[in-house]
Amino acid sequence: MVSVSRAVFGELPSGAGTVEKFQLQSDLLSVDIISWGCTITALQVKDRQGRASDVVLGFAELEGYLQKQPYFGAVVGRVANRIAKGIFQVDGKAYHLAINNGPNSLHGGLRGFDKVLWTPRELSNGIEFSHVSPDGEEGYPGELKVWVTYTLDGGELVVNYRAQASQTTPVNLTNHSYFNLAGQGSPNVYPCHPAKTWSQSIVSIDKTSLVPPGEVAPVQGTAFDLRKPVELGKHLQAFHLNGFDHNFCLKRSKEKHFCARVYHAGSGRVLEVYTTQPGVQFYTGNFLDGTLKGKGGATYPKHSGFCLETQNWPDAVNQPHFPGVLLRPGEEYSHTTWFKFLVA
Repeated sequence: MVSVSRAVFGELPSGAGTVEKFQLQSDLLSVDIISWGCTITALQVKDRQGRASDVVLGFAELEGYLQKQPYFGAVVGRVANRIAKGIFQVDGKAYHLAINNGPNSLHGGLRGFDKVLWTPRELSNGIEFSHVSPDGEEGYPGELKVWVTYTLDGGELVVNYRAQASQTTPVNLTNHSYFNLAGQGSPNVYPCHPAKTWSQSIVSIDKTSLVPPGEVAPVQGTAFDLRKPVELGKHLQAFHLNGFDHNFCLKRSKEKHFCARVYHAGSGRVLEVYTTQPGVQFYTGNFLDGTLKGKGGATYPKHSGFCLETQNWPDAVNQPHFPGVLLRPGEEYSHTTWFKFLVA
């Protein structure tokens, strides 16, 4: 049985609208989602003793989400991840996007889907948000209608993304939650956070621009081989890594498939992720620096949370051998990700 409650979360400046908070609750999970950016603001998960803790980074008040912050819990788009130099072509026509990440366009541009007020519709077991992105917004062609649905099923949070376009346009949607299974506010994800994916390869990236030159590299024998569980802190130290911010290649299938598993031994909490997407961006909060004050007065230093952003591959619109990212009129973009929480 899932309950859905609704409350005011805050008012946008200059009378731009009311942001609402929806709490979805099952016997195993409780998740708070606001209509600003379809943002997950809290996620209460029980440990092996049955005690619940909030395992996502974020803010207690709307003002935190309106400041410059690293997409905590938000839906990002039209195109998640980076588009090199903010340029792509569709049917021979060049499009120039807003540049907001060095020389690149990142997560939809200056005003992506994380910075808009979505329209909510309550469901029996969740909430559906909708938004219409107008033709030309952030440089993208065509009007795009988008629906994001969050539902609970026991210990599973299910996120579905749908979109329809009036013109051919790239679409790549994901959720940008930062998890810490020890509880938000814990200083890092080093101790007892063994991470595992079944990915055989990653998309290589340029170390300066963080965009791919178009190569897919096998993980075997490298720091990116996570096919067996590794303890994050020890692994980063052993390979002298600043952290992960890489796209791990998954099945090119729209069937539900395994993506990743993370386990926190201290609490017994386990997060398993399944998706219909062909990739996942595994990010370890490398750019967090402790300057943001989050829930309960917590600060978020480097590596205090990790993201598993299920999505298409970065810069896919400029890489013809990557999985297709273009949505054409008459088609529907539809992808689902399952965040399954267990206790071990």
